[in-house]
Amino acid sequence: MRILALIPGGIGDQLLFFPTLDDLKRVYPNATIDVIVEPRATGAYRVCKYAHDRSLSTITFDFKDRNGLADWMNFLGIIRDREYDVVLSLGRKWVVGFLLWLTGIPIRIGYAGTAGELFLTNPVSLKSEQYAAAMYHDLLGGLDIQTPCPELSVTLLKEDIEWAENTQAQLGVKDSGYILIHGGSSQKAIDRGIDKIYPVEKWQQVIQQIQQRQPGLPVVVAKGPEDDAWVEQLLSACPDVKTVEPEDVGKLAATIAGANLVLCTDSAPMHLAVAVKTYTIALFGPTEPDKLFPESDKAIAVQSPTGKMADIEPNAILEKMFG
Repeated sequence: MRILALIPGGIGDQLLFFPTLDDLKRVYPNATIDVIVEPRATGAYRVCKYAHDRSLSTITFDFKDRNGLADWMNFLGIIRDREYDVVLSLGRKWVVGFLLWLTGIPIRIGYAGTAGELFLTNPVSLKSEQYAAAMYHDLLGGLDIQTPCPELSVTLLKEDIEWAENTQAQLGVKDSGYILIHGGSSQKAIDRGIDKIYPVEKWQQVIQQIQQRQPGLPVVVAKGPEDDAWVEQLLSACPDVKTVEPEDVGKLAATIAGANLVLCTDSAPMHLAVAVKTYTIALFGPTEPDKLFPESDKAIAVQSPTGKMADIEPNAILEKMFG
């Protein structure tokens, strides 16, 4: 069986689809799966075990780019040539449904009640109030797979684990352990005005309290490719904080896995922390935690009382840490 999955969005969306891939491979162990992803999200598959055993591959296409007719026709030709049996789509727009209809794929699964439903053969109910990984997993109902959604998990490469361990040794935190903070946000979220950045001055208060209460536990800040300004401001306020700059998702996941605790905002690193089962406290502004954060004794959400990240008081975070 050849299966195609269309997964728009960033790295976090890809990670949240991993449990669906797990059950697809469990039911169809010999299936070949291809996923269509935006260029910014391909790095997620470094921590996907099916990409490593070559039973899954990625097709890159930027749906938000200014694609001309030739781009769309070339993309459509690639899909038609591979003769897929099934396609699962997270896309809800009519143009996505129309595109899937044009591919000629016989079984087209997506969400009922959306603009693209007309072009689907097996629509499933959209239950958007639940954890997103479970909502994505519901698509398997179109194949009569009715199992509970598996836990989110990732696979770490040996080279990424070794990189993280060597970095911990260089920072002097390998034996002591560390609290990892990731407070940045993607440029795309910033450009769209999505409130996901917690103010540096409030991070400073949190860090100072941690250092007073746990002086033997270093604080490490993870720096992403778009976090230069944020990290620079934080280091200016807290010069004794250590920094780490993983160059890809795998090394970031290994760094998270080695931490005692992760403090982060609603972001892809939050999903990685859930996947590697590191204790995580995540800050949420306008987003509802139940939709992006699972119920777990290792996953604690701190929701802004006003929907604005800046209105989360440092004491609310410290209370979750120290009780």
